[in-house]
Amino acid sequence: MTAKDAAHFDDWYARLSTSAAREELVRRHLDLPPLLLVTGLVPGSGLDDVTVALRLVPDDVLLDLGCGRGGYGLEVATRTRARLVGVDASAEAVRQARANAEAQAQDADFRVGDLADTGLEADSVDAVMCLDSVQFSLRDLNTYAEVRRVLRPGGRVVMTAWEARDRDDEEVPQALRTLDVAFGLQRAGFEEVEREVCDDWSVREKALWEEAVSLDPGDDAGLAGLAEEGRTVLATFDRVDRVMVSATSPD
Repeated sequence: MTAKDAAHFDDWYARLSTSAAREELVRRHLDLPPLLLVTGLVPGSGLDDVTVALRLVPDDVLLDLGCGRGGYGLEVATRTRARLVGVDASAEAVRQARANAEAQAQDADFRVGDLADTGLEADSVDAVMCLDSVQFSLRDLNTYAEVRRVLRPGGRVVMTAWEARDRDDEEVPQALRTLDVAFGLQRAGFEEVEREVCDDWSVREKALWEEAVSLDPGDDAGLAGLAEEGRTVLATFDRVDRVMVSATSPD
């Protein structure tokens, strides 16, 4: 991610923190826990799926890659009693994640880093989750390699994303046309690669976007941004698949 991109996300996260209405709207449609700070669009049922697929046991080290404000990672760590490390390119997101953990009296290590260059030691984590973030990496193949590098043998990775149903469909954003998470993990040497299309997640997400674009946001920058994003997303919503991909690092 470039410095310009990081600055963009710093501004985006700053706006999120000022909009309780946006937070409530997203949490309601996605059926998320009340203390979870929203970043991505994985619904509550999807978070259940991710947690199971990670196969964590107490005291495992979980890397939340592209952690945003830390909400998902803190929830999974609480459920599994794992030790959480979160990495994000946005310094503002990391600041909010640290404050979020402190408010919940949770011990977590949040740090600024790139998806393809986390700064972590090799073989230092037991599982990696990367939720709705890999499409923002300008070096996505390097991201899969970085996940393989930091994972201990036998460790698990779970990634969620949106992928174009037709990679030649020029109406779909290029980042989604070129994204192939399962291929990326296979190329990085992962085993047991499983790709699931999560249609039930899409139903909740579409309802969220449809309500967002119907609202008058007034002077709420968070709601206005959500509505603007919703109009863009809905234009090609039925041309992409909502996917969860899991894999195992080889022994």
